[in-house]
Amino acid sequence: MKEIVLSNKKNGMFVLLMVVALYAFAILGSVIGGIQVGHDGSPVLMIVSIVFLCIGWFPLCGLQVLKPQEALVLTLFGKYVGTLKDHGFYFVNPFCTSVNPAAKTKLSQSGDVSHTSAANPNAGVAAAIDFQNMGKKISLKIMTLSNNRQKINDCLGNPVEISIAVTWRIVDTAKAVFNVDNYKEFLSLQCDSALRNIVRLYPYDVAPGVDTTGDGVADEGSLRGSSEIVAARIRDEIQARVNEAGIEIVEARITYLAYAPEIAAVMLQRQQASAIIDARKMIVDGAVGMVEMALERLSENEMVVLDEERKAAMVSNLLVVLCGNHDAQPIVNTGSLY
Repeated sequence: MKEIVLSNKKNGMFVLLMVVALYAFAILGSVIGGIQVGHDGSPVLMIVSIVFLCIGWFPLCGLQVLKPQEALVLTLFGKYVGTLKDHGFYFVNPFCTSVNPAAKTKLSQSGDVSHTSAANPNAGVAAAIDFQNMGKKISLKIMTLSNNRQKINDCLGNPVEISIAVTWRIVDTAKAVFNVDNYKEFLSLQCDSALRNIVRLYPYDVAPGVDTTGDGVADEGSLRGSSEIVAARIRDEIQARVNEAGIEIVEARITYLAYAPEIAAVMLQRQQASAIIDARKMIVDGAVGMVEMALERLSENEMVVLDEERKAAMVSNLLVVLCGNHDAQPIVNTGSLY
């Protein structure tokens, strides 16, 4: 289906004023015709005026108002006529009907949240009137879809909870209306499917021997550390799926990422253990360097000449002091070293 953009003249105000003027003339004509009939005159003027008063409102059905970033898909007796995209006050064929299959679909996204307040009893009526006026129009604005959290197993089999926010807009109204049954539901389902496909390729955290790019070489990609790359791949995956619906995916972002509750405590202990091991390695490396520096300085200045046994004892004592969790309690030896 190819989109046809109509460039109709904005004759809405002219038609509205013309119909109002004709109604005024019809009312005047019915009065004058009634007077003529009362004086045995011709009833033609009165009959024509009354007929116009009964059916003269029909052209008003063709009046359409479009705001900026709105579109109206028109069909005439089931045939696609075209799409109005430019804002303004239009007059179209009164027999044309506007089509928007997703008008009543409500998702967790911008533009689908009704603001009905209990403190204002007229808010519901106002919302209903607004829905009647806006339901068949298609928004061309950038909208944000935030799907619910999903529990997905990563490439290592660990269940994680993840959710994304997708910003999107309609670029081809004909494809959005006629190629899919409901473009909002279609987009939501494709977002869920694409998210599952991409998350299954990555571990939650960096893991050895995992290939996330598909080139056969292990890399350090992960959901937590490569969020920008993961989001870009999710966006590309969704875009490839919704091209036929005339939708452009502007951006996809990960809004929530965590281990599933059943393994969250265990994984937290694992992360803590890894952090402790890394900290201990750093402490030991620093302590060994300090001991080497101390021994070299003592040897260079020949302040103290130590045999191998005393050096071993000194190294042991320094490592205990530097690597211990608590402050060491010194013992002063006032006697001889031997």
